[in-house]
Amino acid sequence: METTIRSVSLVILGAGLLAGGCATKNSVNWESVKNPEVMAQLKSFVAEKEAQAKAAAETDGKGMPTDYEKFFSAAEKGDWPTISGMFWEMGKRNGAFENPGSSPDMTFRGSRWEAVREIWGAFDQFCEGDEKYSMAYGDDIIDSIPPGSIYFGGTDAGRFIVTAMVRSQVDADPFFVLTQNQLLDATYLQYLRSMYGEKICIPTTNDLQKCIQDYTEDIECRFKENKLKPGEEVKVLPGQRVQISGRVAAMGVNALLAKITFDKNTIREFYVEESFPLDWMYPYLEPHGLIFKLNRQPLSELSDEIIRHDHDYWTNCIAPMIGDWLNDNTTIKEIAAFEEKVFARQDLSSFSGDPRFGRNEYWYATFSTERCAIADLYAWRAEHAVSDSEKSGCSTRRISRFARLGQCVHIRRERYIGM
Repeated sequence: METTIRSVSLVILGAGLLAGGCATKNSVNWESVKNPEVMAQLKSFVAEKEAQAKAAAETDGKGMPTDYEKFFSAAEKGDWPTISGMFWEMGKRNGAFENPGSSPDMTFRGSRWEAVREIWGAFDQFCEGDEKYSMAYGDDIIDSIPPGSIYFGGTDAGRFIVTAMVRSQVDADPFFVLTQNQLLDATYLQYLRSMYGEKICIPTTNDLQKCIQDYTEDIECRFKENKLKPGEEVKVLPGQRVQISGRVAAMGVNALLAKITFDKNTIREFYVEESFPLDWMYPYLEPHGLIFKLNRQPLSELSDEIIRHDHDYWTNCIAPMIGDWLNDNTTIKEIAAFEEKVFARQDLSSFSGDPRFGRNEYWYATFSTERCAIADLYAWRAEHAVSDSEKSGCSTRRISRFARLGQCVHIRRERYIGM
């Protein structure tokens, strides 16, 4: 079976970035940043990434292309319009984004490009909304993860804000930051190895090829049996060649590589911020604030204590944002009316939450996305529960009040990013 895997990797990388690549954003420069801690952290992050890119250029002997130097100069100044414009042009030139009719210039790839991507991502996320919530989101996740752990950041916020706000991504201080969504990119794997060396085990090129092969063989069997998963794209080309593409297929390969990373780093704790569910993780996951803890062994059940802690966390989390009105007796009709009035019409009369949150579509959509991911875990647990107590604790009815508002806003988020 002959497959076209390169197209899979390009589709997923482009999709992840396009979700954040909205044309209408707040203009960010150093003068517009209100919080001095945010400014200092972003400047430190830019300096670290620039040093990393220069070291990579010196190592590979290719030097630093002029466009890279201009990009880093703009980043040092906090010049978001130039950062954004150059990023997209460089990505088209190096093949990271579609650019029909042109051949990729590989001098624009490698670790230098990954450093550029992460600078762009950090600025992009702070451009998306109120820096108050960018800081709150990042601090919440970072403070919850023990030093020395491995963290998978899936969404643009979960990846880029945490990457920018840890003391040092390069030094893994206080923990290792990766994204599960780009593991099938050989350039990204090399980038991780250049940062973390032998501190943790990163999938090798052979691992990558084996995962592609394993997924290909699996999808070939399921294709013949008419058992493809929703979203898997398989085409039979002339000569009985089979082409695999699409985000679901790409994440299928990423899932296998994430499992290898998990299995090879047995002394490390793992934490996951999810953008796309990876099925093998479900038995190992438990809610951990905004994100998940990925336990070393499968959990026989989610205990009452875990569920209660999650309940209390989200009660305290959302009350200052939307007001203290959502409770166990709140109906879907009431939630839908609230979403329509506050988030759709931007009518904040009688709104008892934080107006800065109510006006910021990006951040209320982001927090709702995190909550919906946790609701999906409860749904999976309820379906696979062994004990009656877990079936009750994880039932859709029990957890619905936490998920309903998130689902309403999540629908708006999908419209917002054009998915």
